[in-house]
Amino acid sequence: MARDKALEALVNDELEGRPGITQKAMFGGLTWLWNGKLVCGARAGLMLVRLGEGNDAWALALDGVTPMVSGSRPMTGWVRASPEVYANDEMRQRLLRAALEFVQSLPPKP
Repeated sequence: MARDKALEALVNDELEGRPGITQKAMFGGLTWLWNGKLVCGARAGLMLVRLGEGNDAWALALDGVTPMVSGSRPMTGWVRASPEVYANDEMRQRLLRAALEFVQSLPPKP
């Protein structure tokens, strides 16, 4: 799947300069990690966001947000945001803030 440079720029603008944030090519696009833990990803027409198991109901209630599926396996705690969602500054920022809060609550990686 092709990368989405415009989406990557939007996400990068939100996360750039935050301590611990790095980028890595994964999932056919670009991902952002905080201290080595996946926060979100961007690829053509799709923003992947890690909200954590049990923390994603509010996002799934939004039009244009669906559960993340890898092959045929659901990935609980991850959602996919459509272009209509991530193009909305308020919604994109809300999703990214929630993802950062969740990832920062996880124990340190060994």
